[in-house]
This record gives sequence, structure tokens and C-alpha cells, in this order.
Amino acid sequence: MFEHLKDRFPFPKSKYAAFVKDFNRMEVPAKTILLKENEVSLNAYYIEKGIARAWYNNDGKDVTFQFFMENTMFSSLESFRKGLPSMVSFETIEPCILWKIDKPTVDKVLAEIYEDPKLRDLFMDSVFERTFDYMKHFFSFIKDSPQQRYLNLTKQNPEIIKRVPQHYIASYLGITTVHLSRIKSKILKEEQSS
Repeated sequence: MFEHLKDRFPFPKSKYAAFVKDFNRMEVPAKTILLKENEVSLNAYYIEKGIARAWYNNDGKDVTFQFFMENTMFSSLESFRKGLPSMVSFETIEPCILWKIDKPTVDKVLAEIYEDPKLRDLFMDSVFERTFDYMKHFFSFIKDSPQQRYLNLTKQNPEIIKRVPQHYIASYLGITTVHLSRIKSKILKEEQSS
């Protein structure tokens, strides 16, 4: 089940077994809030099955910021690491099988990772990958049209297009569901005329 983590972080077998046993399996329905905006994150999650999203409230409007799918670990990094209030909420989109781990356990594992330069570098690379995803999403709002953002999403994450409700996709792209429908119709027409 945790093969993805094992591939990314080549722990010695004894440490890996100890780390994995500290996760607790959860089955949760769709629309389960895992963390509310402004709460302090005390847990991190690994998704075995399903999709979750990060979102925030902008003047009463729900804005989707990121999606998490199978074999992904997530938490509100700043909140989890520093005990600050979370800037986002986390919610399941589909029924999910999650594995939850608490902060004291992660802190213990991180202390061991930091002692090993190779593991520390791998861990930092994974943190920077997530930061890079945030930066790409941010810059796409500056330089790309909504249609281009949608096309990028269809190329980079086709599973999101297939599995996530349209109103979450529209929110993620920074547009209304009506605008998303227009974009999809325009793309379909362009494909049919080619």
C-alpha cells in the first residue's frame, strides 16, 4: 500500500516498518472535512483511494486550490510543521480510504530523515515539488487564459477532469461553471472542425 512512499524514501526496512505501523486507516465518505481553515493541523494523510481537495473561503466564496489523488500525502504544511492556523480547509471529494499519521510521529520520523543526508535531500525534493506545483498554479493565473489553464489541466491531470465535479474544477481554474461549459464547448467545436 505504501509502495509509493517506499520508492520515494528508501528507508532501511526496520525504520520503514516502524514508520508505516504508525498510520491509522480511515474510510470516510465524500464531503468529509479533514481540516478546517484557521484550525491547527495535527495530522497528515496518505490517500490510498479517492480524491481530496484543498480550498479556502474568499468573501464567502469557496475557492479550490489543489487536488490530491491516490498515492499522495498531504497536510497543511505550514500549519502542521509550525503550529500555525491553516490557510486552507481539506475535504474529500469522493469516498476515500486514508491513512492518518499524527504530528509527534512525523516529527520523530523527520528527525531520523534529517540525520541521513540522502533521505533529507529526497524529503526536501518532495517538499519543493509541492511548492513548485503551487508556483505553477499561481503563475498560470498570471500568464494563461482560462481556456489554456483548462487545457493544461486536461494534459497534466486527466483523472481530475474525469472524476472531479465541474464546479470544483471551475473554482480551481478561477472561473464560473458557465464559463467552463463555454470553454469545453469551444474546444469541442475546434476539435470537430480540425
